[in-house]
Amino acid sequence: MAHIQLKGISKSFGNHVALRDLDLEIADGEFFVLLGQTGAGKTTTLRLVAGLEKPSTGQIFIDGQDVGDWGAAERDVALVLQQYSLYPRYTVRENLEFPLKSPIRKSSPDEIKAQVDRVAKTLRIEHLLDRKVDRLSGGEMQRVSIGRAIVRRPRVFLMDEPLSALDAKLREALRTELKNLQVNLGATFLFVTHDQVEAMAMGDKIGVLNNGQLVQTGTPHEIYNNPINTFVARAVGSPPMNLMDGQLEQGTAVTAAGQRLPLQGREPFAGRALTFGIRPEDLVLEGGAPGAARVHDIENHGVAKIITLRAGDNLLQATVPSQTSLKIDEDVRFSWNPEKVVLFDGKSGINLRHAG
Repeated sequence: MAHIQLKGISKSFGNHVALRDLDLEIADGEFFVLLGQTGAGKTTTLRLVAGLEKPSTGQIFIDGQDVGDWGAAERDVALVLQQYSLYPRYTVRENLEFPLKSPIRKSSPDEIKAQVDRVAKTLRIEHLLDRKVDRLSGGEMQRVSIGRAIVRRPRVFLMDEPLSALDAKLREALRTELKNLQVNLGATFLFVTHDQVEAMAMGDKIGVLNNGQLVQTGTPHEIYNNPINTFVARAVGSPPMNLMDGQLEQGTAVTAAGQRLPLQGREPFAGRALTFGIRPEDLVLEGGAPGAARVHDIENHGVAKIITLRAGDNLLQATVPSQTSLKIDEDVRFSWNPEKVVLFDGKSGINLRHAG
């Protein structure tokens, strides 16, 4: 278990700036998810915490100690990668034993066996212990890879998209297992992903990275319901938040597409360029509603349907019950829940609740 703090971290590779003035704090025992697209700086951050890279500027603290001059082994962190870091000719047991046979640890054979058995039971891989790694499925190999990390009880777990190579059903199952594992161990996890569903499902806290800068940090609830800007609004949520440009006129939101929707109580923002944000579940289809649109696409997700609407130049998405009967190109009326509308500045994209 460990408290991690990054202060003023920047990292450049030649002319490329991977991270810029990053401040990040991860509480002891927290499951922290770093979310961002390819090239955002996620893996670089992970490698800096692991001690595999040195920052160009800034400091890294683990439990209040500056670890800038410490090597990876001294930091006592475990790294789990998307590619399984296993010895293919070894059995599962031999792979799990390997970190415990380091001369630094000096564990007895009985201690090693007890540790390996404990981890195998936790990850439900006891039946695989005598099997060669090259005979395992992808999900089994990832379990063993995670077992290799947890068997020596490190202070920090660093996970770089460990589930992204797995199929959807297995990914979902391992998400739950990893979260339960973290809770049971009480360990500090820094988990990197580009998958916002993964981030929302697993994280105690989420940090959203964009082009090497930390845009927003908060709980999944905070990030989802109060995104700091339009980038985060679109980055978190599936389907993402609907965004419509327009302005306020006498308690009515008037979109650039000419839709007029009710929006009381935001009068101080009247007359300025705005972007209205509304989550798909807060967009309502009903006869007589003020907005007009045409059904562009229908996705059936079992318990719900995601309806894509064309309203002027805007494509909007609404989540409706599965029994809702609609057809492509059908004309519909829509409104929104006014209390759920988020106002962003039309030029900067900043959420006006966050604006100074």
